[in-house]
Amino acid sequence: MKYTAIIFDLDGTLLDTLDDLADSVNHTMEVFGWPLRTREEVRAFVGNGLRRLMQLSVPDGENNPRFEEAVREQGRFYHLNCNNRTSPYPGIMKLLERLRDEGYKLAIVSNKADGAVQQLSSIYFRDLINTSVGESAGVRRKPYPDTVLKVMENLNIEKQQCLYVGDSEVDIETARNAEIDCASVLWGFRSRKQLEDCQAEMICSTTEELYEYIKNKE
Repeated sequence: MKYTAIIFDLDGTLLDTLDDLADSVNHTMEVFGWPLRTREEVRAFVGNGLRRLMQLSVPDGENNPRFEEAVREQGRFYHLNCNNRTSPYPGIMKLLERLRDEGYKLAIVSNKADGAVQQLSSIYFRDLINTSVGESAGVRRKPYPDTVLKVMENLNIEKQQCLYVGDSEVDIETARNAEIDCASVLWGFRSRKQLEDCQAEMICSTTEELYEYIKNKE
């Protein structure tokens, strides 16, 4: 059966959010007097939501007595500054436009809070994405399949009609938990070796390669 719906991860797949995430982490480190994190450290830490990012960034993680304060400060700063240096990856807008024009249903799932997901989706993909789902009450973050299943419910589609596209091990696990096909991309936050170590089904290095993979399913 051909794909009729393509479900995309957000950070590292559609949007390059790394610099804004790193800025929010290092703003928080400065506020609390802790060592700054490098861009590559933040790259390795992202993928499991903002709380997990802070668990890995804050000295001693949740054992730090000021951890909850830091989480709130990072969340506040990121909410106000989540679009300073964020942009779609090269080729993403063209890919989404082609898929939309060819009749595919397009969706976003993310480990960001649902409010931030809706904000960024509206800014960049207003006329391209049919539905977007982030973490919220009753919708657990990836790798639980909740966000993907919610998208499928919103779009009224079956599992065999879906392809999940992501850039990390979390995305591969999420697709497996949702029992749908998965394509991994190399322009995001993980290397080819990291994806291969997670038994990625398909790895695409460009948006054109991803498009051809989708079309060849027909």
